[in-house]
Amino acid sequence: MKKHGKRFRNLVAAFDFEALHGTSEAVALVKKNANAKFNETIEIHVRLGVDPKKSDQNVRGTVSLPHGTGRSVRVIAFARGDKLREAEAAGADFVGENDLVEKVKAGFTDFDVAVATPDMMATIGKELGRILAQKMPNPKSGTVTPNIGNAIRDIKAGKVEYRLDKTAIVHTLVGKANFEEKALLENIDTLIDAIVRAKPSAAKGTYLRSITLASTMGPGVKIDPTRVKATASTA
Repeated sequence: MKKHGKRFRNLVAAFDFEALHGTSEAVALVKKNANAKFNETIEIHVRLGVDPKKSDQNVRGTVSLPHGTGRSVRVIAFARGDKLREAEAAGADFVGENDLVEKVKAGFTDFDVAVATPDMMATIGKELGRILAQKMPNPKSGTVTPNIGNAIRDIKAGKVEYRLDKTAIVHTLVGKANFEEKALLENIDTLIDAIVRAKPSAAKGTYLRSITLASTMGPGVKIDPTRVKATASTA
């Protein structure tokens, strides 16, 4: 079992670990606890009242955070001809077609997001399906598109993907510890609103079961799901 250090234990002891907080109060606590020697990432974990084993209760999508994520995202783009040049002009870190496929097959992993034009997907699926795994370009996340330049610019500007895991929890990031509280609140509201709008029609009962906010090296702070913005609390 992992043992936490003295710093972490002191942070936990300083507040009620089980208490439910309003979003602004939770943000203030998380920022206060993010006292590591680097600019910590702020993550959110949302447990939903859906069954991840049922395809009609899947929750997945993308949302552009109004204040971005605060991190530099490395994007690779699979494209041909003019679309390859469009991807390069939009700021993709690596672009290519079959040559990029071979590069990834050879072990290249220095990227966060992969995007592709539709005509590249047959090759990518056949050659890189198992290798890319969770990073596989997907139309539902906007990473398979003929408008590859726009997709890359959106990702670079702070577009994030949210998706349900096997335990019915959505994990994603909402900013950095050095963000102003207002910026983090607006990012969180935007994300929660998107998740609520993505509620499957087959989902019954309470949709937002729990929400936890945490920094990279800090303890989780629980947000009261009934006290988030109105569009979410009434879902």
